[in-house]
Amino acid sequence: MPVGQDRRMRISAVASGALTVLLLVLVAVGWAPLLSFDRDLADALHRSAVAEPGFTHLNRILTDWVWDPLTMRTLATAAVLVLWWRRERLLALWVAVTTLVAWGLQQGLKAAVGRERPRWPDPVDSAPYAAFPSGHAMAATVTCGLLLWVLALHWRASWRGWGTLAGVAVVSVVGVGWTRVYLGVHWASDVLGGWLLGWCCVAVAIVTYRRFGADGRDRDGKPTGGRMGETR
Repeated sequence: MPVGQDRRMRISAVASGALTVLLLVLVAVGWAPLLSFDRDLADALHRSAVAEPGFTHLNRILTDWVWDPLTMRTLATAAVLVLWWRRERLLALWVAVTTLVAWGLQQGLKAAVGRERPRWPDPVDSAPYAAFPSGHAMAATVTCGLLLWVLALHWRASWRGWGTLAGVAVVSVVGVGWTRVYLGVHWASDVLGGWLLGWCCVAVAIVTYRRFGADGRDRDGKPTGGRMGETR
């Protein structure tokens, strides 16, 4: 990663972390403008979901199968196994640990904040546990971010399908957030929190790998004279 990109990634990590903390505080103290926005948007989308059962069913398929956290973690596991098979074990461990740490942070924050999900007299979907941050939004952000990073290390310069894949990743991250709010199982700020914290985890992983993992190591993490991912 060039020095300029490295610096931007560090700034991105700090900024997303700071915004996550700010949003967390606003949610925890019940800041009225934020809660009002969440409620107004949720009410409007819920009316649409009740009135459009076909579109609602499509959203349930997308959120429960295509963009489900289990699907995302399966993709991350597959990436780890491929990297391990390629003997890029340090990078495989970095992806695995980042995924696990992100999941732990998500569960810890849910327990600490204990935010209630939206409640409806006529719900179109349901979900257990606390609301903030959205696990679906965070899992999609972490998985898509890590996969794009790994692919960029190896094939971005030569692979013509990179733009399409990046577009699919963006649609997946944005799309899963939409489904959670549309189906009335999350507030909009829950989704925003999942996006911000998820990206913070990815950015920190990239920065720390660049600082402690990539420089001067080969595919097995043994010292070499080059930089992993830049000479292949």
